[in-house]
This record gives sequence, structure tokens and C-alpha cells, in this order.
Amino acid sequence: MRDLGLTLPGTWLDDVVERLHRDLERRGLNFRPHVWLSSEWFSPSDVPGIAVPFYLAHPRLIRLERAMMREVEGGRPEDCIRFLRHECGHAIDTAFRLSRRRRWRELFGKSSTPYPDAYRPNPSSRKFVQHLRLYYAQSHPDEDFAETFAVWLQPRTRWRKRYDGWPALKKLEYVDEVMDELADQTAPVRSRKHVEPLRQLDVTLREHYEEKRGRYSVPDVDIYDADLRQLFPDSKARTKASAFLRKNRRDIRRMVSRWTGESQFTLDQVLDEMIERTRELDLRVTGDDGSILSSFTVLLTARTMRYHYSPHYWVAM
Repeated sequence: MRDLGLTLPGTWLDDVVERLHRDLERRGLNFRPHVWLSSEWFSPSDVPGIAVPFYLAHPRLIRLERAMMREVEGGRPEDCIRFLRHECGHAIDTAFRLSRRRRWRELFGKSSTPYPDAYRPNPSSRKFVQHLRLYYAQSHPDEDFAETFAVWLQPRTRWRKRYDGWPALKKLEYVDEVMDELADQTAPVRSRKHVEPLRQLDVTLREHYEEKRGRYSVPDVDIYDADLRQLFPDSKARTKASAFLRKNRRDIRRMVSRWTGESQFTLDQVLDEMIERTRELDLRVTGDDGSILSSFTVLLTARTMRYHYSPHYWVAM
């Protein structure tokens, strides 16, 4: 990967990073996190900067990421700025050592809390803001702060109205108060170090994607034969359920991804297993296509969330 010869300057990422800087300037902050290319999105725990995934720096690598993972996190300017605002929350926390403050701990929890093997979000909770998918603020105190900061930083969010009556509003008001305090201050942590920069990574693209696909793979998922038989009753109908699902898989995958926030790569694996099982059972489509499609989407959503809540699943940024 270090031989790819990629650099961030001169790419479309320049404009998005500049957009982040304008957001910070608009809020009266002098803080400007440095940004570099690495393997994934992250902000180091001791460096107030942001690592951006290498594939965003070249159109061919964006296509490769989509081919390997079925989606590109941050592949469009609007998606990219959302990730940058989140990571900026981590960076400014590090720069000003905010998590050491008593009020920070009272509102968000202890930053020293170990990251869990898995987390079970409550979609109806009003204690947390909603920014990135999978209700990510609920995963850890550090992520809660980063998500709250990202919502606060985004222009024209009208967060006071959006979160009126939510316990999460206290967190947003705290961020607003603290950022006003920090407006003209110089951060005590000013390291410009690049952690795991692309130029030092000696893994191949093949090794990178084998590891990444393995991280998002579905382990030992049970086959829901009873549910599939109920949805596709054994009959003499002409249309095979497997063909029906293959025809509609893109729409199914996008819909479930939007509902659950799950990666499309993971959804593809679950879909492949379910399609293959309907083929093995020789199940057929009977009834209204729209109703069957809706019911199958619900089934896939339930199965996907069961996987998401398993100890296997955890991704931290």
C-alpha cells in the first residue's frame, strides 16, 4: 500500500477538508486538525488529527472499495464531511483533554471505559444524538461526545429545535458552552504526527481486503428454514424464490441498510445464504410480489440485527 504513491493534496478531499475548516471558523474555533491518508477512518487517542482511508484519494480505488465492500464510507462529499466532523470531535477532545473534565464525565461517562465487544443500541433512545449510522453515539462515551460535537458543528442543523425535549440536548448545550470557552484558546496538545500513514503501510491491497472482509463477515448464521417456508410456501408456482430474490436484491439490500445501518457487504453475505437456501429447498413465489418483497425485507432486517448484536460485531472509529 505504501507503493501506491497517493497523497491527499490535489484530490477532491482538499475541498472537503477545507469545508471542515470553514465549519470550525464559522463556530469561532482556531483549532484545525491535520489530516492524512491511512488504511481506515480514525483519530488517534494521543494525536489531535484525522486519518482518512486511502481509497478516497483515487477514483480507481473508490471503485475497488465498492467492488470489495459493496459501499464506500465517505465516498461522496456529503458522506465524507459527516465522517470528518465525527473524527474532528475526537481530535478536539484530544487536543484540549476535554474528557478529563468532571462535567464531561457526568454527561458522557468515563473515557477510560473499555470499548465493548458489541453494543446493543436502542433506536428509540433520546439520550443520544443521531449522526452516523448504527446509533453510533450509544457505543462508547468517546463516540457519544464525537457524535454530539458533529451534530453541533454541522451548519443549519437547528439542533436546539431538533433535540428539544431530549436528554441529549444537555450534551449539545454543554458542547456549545465548552466550544465558546475554547474559541480563542490554543490547544495544549499540538502534535502533528501522522499515525500509521499510508506511506509506511507494508501490507498489500489483497491482505488489506482479506482482513477487512473477514472483519465484516457473517459467522455461523443459522438457516431460518421455517421462516423461509412460511414466506415461500412449497407450490407448483413458476417463479422460483431464488430468482425472485436475485432480481430484487439491490433494492432489498439498500432498504435494509437504510433501516439498520448495516454494511452492504454484510447484507450481501446474508442475502447470498438465504437465496441459496431457497434454491436448495426449491421454494416458489406465490401471491403479491410487493407484499412478499416487504415481508422478506422484514425477515432480512431481523436476521441482520441478530448478527449485529452478536459478540462478533464491533467497529470503532
